[in-house]
Amino acid sequence: QVQLEESGGGSVQAGGSLRLSCAASADTFSRYCMGWFRQAPGKEREGVAAVTTGGDIFYVDAVAGRFTISRDKSENTLDLQMNSLKPEDTAMYYCAADRTPYCSASLTRYTYDSWGQGTQVTVSS
Repeated sequence: QVQLEESGGGSVQAGGSLRLSCAASADTFSRYCMGWFRQAPGKEREGVAAVTTGGDIFYVDAVAGRFTISRDKSENTLDLQMNSLKPEDTAMYYCAADRTPYCSASLTRYTYDSWGQGTQVTVSS
């Protein structure tokens, strides 16, 4: 498995912004598809954004236009910039790696086999 560590969560008011980071080893992002997922209490874990090794990016409709996923090769981090946050964005956010050959940056959780511990995001109204 791949070691992943998230940071950057916190509490903000609706309309605010947060930037999450996922730290990994130097070659992780060039070898594997990567994704950000979230899980609210009592709900299934859902995909938020994902990126292929070639840089193709996908977002769930609920965050498209508000969230931006990016890879910082100099810092070896996978970042998630979250703007215009809403109370319904409140969840634990996880970084994940998909080591499947020819991975497609799916927004479903089942092909991802390495997960970070998560970072909490709380948005108040």
